[in-house]
Amino acid sequence: MRKIVLNIETTGIGVGHRIIEIGAVEMIDRKPTGRRFHRYVNPEREVDPVALTVHGITPEFLADKPVFREIAVDLVNFISEAELIVHSAPFDVGFLNYELNQLEMPPLEKICISIVDTLELAKKIRPLRTNSLDVLCDEYGIDISNRQLHGALLDAELLAEIYLAMTQSHI
Repeated sequence: MRKIVLNIETTGIGVGHRIIEIGAVEMIDRKPTGRRFHRYVNPEREVDPVALTVHGITPEFLADKPVFREIAVDLVNFISEAELIVHSAPFDVGFLNYELNQLEMPPLEKICISIVDTLELAKKIRPLRTNSLDVLCDEYGIDISNRQLHGALLDAELLAEIYLAMTQSHI
């Protein structure tokens, strides 16, 4: 089965905030294929100062990047008919579905076979514990010593490793 592990970065977390980075990695039969989707996106708005401390992506850096409508078809083609693996799926899926809806495109639930929320999966495996990406990397022995800030592609790659580790005994 084809799986796409996906992560986004945004201008902030509230209503009206936008996507600024999308990273996705493909796996087939539980093996990374090396195919990746990575785009920075001009949000056409300011980046919240709190979000900036998380990812470090400045409005100046994003100024010459494409807007979402310019990368939407490429994204949909990359993730189409795959199982989508996302950490805290309601957040990322909500942002992506908002952008797709603005373009009158179908939501992810119609583009992808299914959506797996690795945060919910981690809560089942590790109930009553913190299940952030950093904590899960530590739990499964995944090296994040070079990770200074969040980044969509880096976090998607880390999540792929986490997903494989979490589901190893469940295959």
